[in-house]
Amino acid sequence: MQHTRLRPGFTLMEILLVLGIIAILAAIVIAALNPTKQLSDARRADRRVSLREIENAAVQYIIDGNSLPGIPTGISNALPICQDTVTGNDCTVTAGGYDLSALSTNGTYLVNIPIDPNETGSTLSGYRIYRVGSFIKVCSPVLDATCGS
Repeated sequence: MQHTRLRPGFTLMEILLVLGIIAILAAIVIAALNPTKQLSDARRADRRVSLREIENAAVQYIIDGNSLPGIPTGISNALPICQDTVTGNDCTVTAGGYDLSALSTNGTYLVNIPIDPNETGSTLSGYRIYRVGSFIKVCSPVLDATCGS
């Protein structure tokens, strides 16, 4: 009787089967995590934080005895906020925005005016400012379609 000697190791079929199972599991995990939705949710949260940050800085600026004249009333009239490097006529006349650079001077109220992640220009921040009664509000057109419409 002749005995055949078996070699230790895996066959090509076994290796392909394991790789196929790993690929299927990886696809299921990636679909479950949905990285696009995760990124979108993170950007929405970042925008909300930036809105509150600008609002709080503006309120503190007014509490300290300063004024912010010319803020329009109503969300539909909201003016774009310029980046803190664009001031004076470059902001108000050229860009048609609202100059809040006083809030970031010397880092007293803001280190710098937050910029929306979707904003690609070098003039506007991507956020808008308006007034409701005596309250100053800031909105984002990405979060609220009625913001400055």
